[in-house]
Amino acid sequence: MSGIDPTFYRSPADAISAPPEDLAYLVAFDRSAERPDALLVVDTDPASSGYGQIVGWADLPTRGDELHHFGWNACSSSFSHAGHHGDDLRRRYLLLPGLRSSNIHVYDTQPDPRQPVLVKTITAAELADKAGYSRPHTLHCGPDGIFVSCLGGGETDGPGGIALLDHETFDVLRAWETDRGPQYLAYDAWWHLNQNTLITSEWGTPSMIEDGVNPELLLGRKYGHALHFWDLAAGKHLQRVDLGDQHQMVLELRPSHDPEATWGFVGVVVSTEDLSASVWRWHRDNGEWQADKVITIPAEPADAAALPPALQPFGAVPPLVTDINLSVDDKFLYVSCYGTGELKQYDVSDPAHPREAGSVRLGGVTGRAAHPAAPGEALAGGPQMVEVSRDGKRVYLTNSLYGAWDDQFYPDGVGAWLAKIDTDPAAGGGLRVDENFFPHGEEFRGLRVHQVRLAGGDSSSDSYCYR
Repeated sequence: MSGIDPTFYRSPADAISAPPEDLAYLVAFDRSAERPDALLVVDTDPASSGYGQIVGWADLPTRGDELHHFGWNACSSSFSHAGHHGDDLRRRYLLLPGLRSSNIHVYDTQPDPRQPVLVKTITAAELADKAGYSRPHTLHCGPDGIFVSCLGGGETDGPGGIALLDHETFDVLRAWETDRGPQYLAYDAWWHLNQNTLITSEWGTPSMIEDGVNPELLLGRKYGHALHFWDLAAGKHLQRVDLGDQHQMVLELRPSHDPEATWGFVGVVVSTEDLSASVWRWHRDNGEWQADKVITIPAEPADAAALPPALQPFGAVPPLVTDINLSVDDKFLYVSCYGTGELKQYDVSDPAHPREAGSVRLGGVTGRAAHPAAPGEALAGGPQMVEVSRDGKRVYLTNSLYGAWDDQFYPDGVGAWLAKIDTDPAAGGGLRVDENFFPHGEEFRGLRVHQVRLAGGDSSSDSYCYR
């Protein structure tokens, strides 16, 4: 193939006006590690007879990977890649990091997008030997290669950081950082390409997350609570912004899609002061980076007898904001409350002053809100990973967080489900559950489902270089 991949978009407006996705890719894992994890393909074309059904299934060759986040080998940011300029890269390969195994499996979605084929495995040994890292978590295609954020050190618990992979061969090249400064904990990494700025967030080292939330670490305020800002080209740490150690677990980064903007949102899982969750906006002011809390979501009181043991002493359900997503037009922010079972939609046309525009409930620790396609079936789990279509009209939700953490908050079983929510950005938002789209239960053959990627890209896959 020659020429620029048509799914690389020069601007957010081009991405929004492109044809809608017809397939979704979904990773699923076996909590017991007795069966292989899998890459699934779901039909998302409403005109198709297979709409809302699993139409492709590829088992991994290994066991115990615990697939978590995953992503494309290339995207719209290729317009800024030195030596590429979009001509010899394609949005074709999906890279699947194993959060427990530290393996990264590479699947080719061509020639049949419904039948991805394994083409390479990057072993834990190669990741450790060449980059000095383990526990790969999130990846983005970017300048110089594919950036893979990792929670652990190669032979040690930490520090975590970023491994750089070759765009085409997927060989591990090196650690990205040249000067990490005070950064030790890792989680997400993303950037403002045109500002030569990379941002990282903090969760914890492998030992801090492996067996679930550690109450001693949480109450001791030892999980991540800061943002880090870096020189993207040089790999050099520039500034640490502490959100306050009561704000534990600073996770998903969602920078503005406007390539000239210098702001974005990050979600915080829980406050040790009142179990609330929050969303913060970072921005640059007089050359310095700052972060302000712009959304607070309170915990919901509950009968202790109805709560899992981990929450009974508190008599409340924390929202547990574990994912957020920003629409490509930068107008709506979606916030997943894995604990209370709520997906919130905020109008962020004024990013400093979000306004709630919609809400739906599915699952939840105590609410167990049902899906309209199965009104008599109480759902376990809650909105966890959230992905938004490029045009901002469809929102996809999965319900599993991380195996050991699922077991703490949903000890009677988290189940497995994928839901689709419709919204109308032009009408000011509002959320409606699609009754005809609900893969769940045995359709996933006992596996739990985590993240979704959409064919042609989605709101959290691409960075844009032009307005």
